Amino acid sequence: MQRRLLAGALPTLGASFPAFPPSALLFSRSKKNAPSLHDEPDDPPFSPIAKAPKPRAKPPKSKSKPPPRAEEKKKPSPFHSDLPFDFRYSYSETDPSVKPIGFREPPRFSPFGPGRLDRKWNGVSALANAEVAEERNSVLGDPLTEEEVAELVERYRHSDCSSQINLGKGGVTHNMLEDIHNHWKRAEAVRLKCLGVPTLDMDNVCFHLEDKTGGKIIFRNINILLLYRGRNYDPKTRPVIPVMLWKPLAPIYPKLVQNVAEGLTFEETKELRNRGLNTPALMKLTRNGVYVNVVERVREAFGSMDVIRLDCSHVYTSDCKKIGVKLRDLVPCIPILFKDGQIILWRGNVSEDSRLC
Repeated sequence: MQRRLLAGALPTLGASFPAFPPSALLFSRSKKNAPSLHDEPDDPPFSPIAKAPKPRAKPPKSKSKPPPRAEEKKKPSPFHSDLPFDFRYSYSETDPSVKPIGFREPPRFSPFGPGRLDRKWNGVSALANAEVAEERNSVLGDPLTEEEVAELVERYRHSDCSSQINLGKGGVTHNMLEDIHNHWKRAEAVRLKCLGVPTLDMDNVCFHLEDKTGGKIIFRNINILLLYRGRNYDPKTRPVIPVMLWKPLAPIYPKLVQNVAEGLTFEETKELRNRGLNTPALMKLTRNGVYVNVVERVREAFGSMDVIRLDCSHVYTSDCKKIGVKLRDLVPCIPILFKDGQIILWRGNVSEDSRLC
């Protein structure tokens, strides 16, 4: 019925409105949805939807194992060094002749890292191979003249020198050798400032510096050293020095202070300890100080006293033990007590003839 009415109305409306197809009049209910004469067949709202691309077929998985990575193919070879000495954490503060009685960590854990060194670590040192040459090429060349020494000293002895290494309570350590050679790349000499326990025996420090690096001490003033690299030094031919990745734990050594001093009874030892605690302190040592004159002062004091006391209340406990060990060997004397930062030293049984000498 509705379709017939619309068909009968078309002739009367045709005079004032343009002719539309019947389908347009049937399906356009409002002005908003009415089709436009200028609509194109590719209008975006009515454009055909693009077909989604078909997924690519995955290649069949091969049953063979994947190729190994580059890291797995080439494992780094261990370092090989031609240096003729055993590698230790500290060369100047340890005595190879004293054997430890125990370890605080398993000796199989090398501080150089697993498989990074072709030397075996025994808990204290990495022993040199038998194939290592005993002689190194001399790079010092001709001795320096006085004018050359004075020029180098004036250039490197000042505190504002950029080529400086601080030598602390660890003494001449293994990684310090690498630092010295790195400085020698751009400087002819290295300034070393020594502090702490190693300054008790500066001769020992100078010996190990020259022996382990191949250089020459050209200047020494109290705790300041200048280490010269040599005339024929070439950074490209420098020795290979593998670096320690961590500080190994110190082994356990025999007890330093015995309950009863050698040559005395228990009562005599106790009486010496009490007398030492009540005597005035010979010296007061500071933390990381310069102890160059301590050995000479102790020797002079033993000329008139048999027991002396050193005040180390501001020094670490571990440093007190190291000071006692060095004084025992250098003076020589016998440490009989370490208590509350105080070191009590006994001269020992010394005859009158040896005391006069």
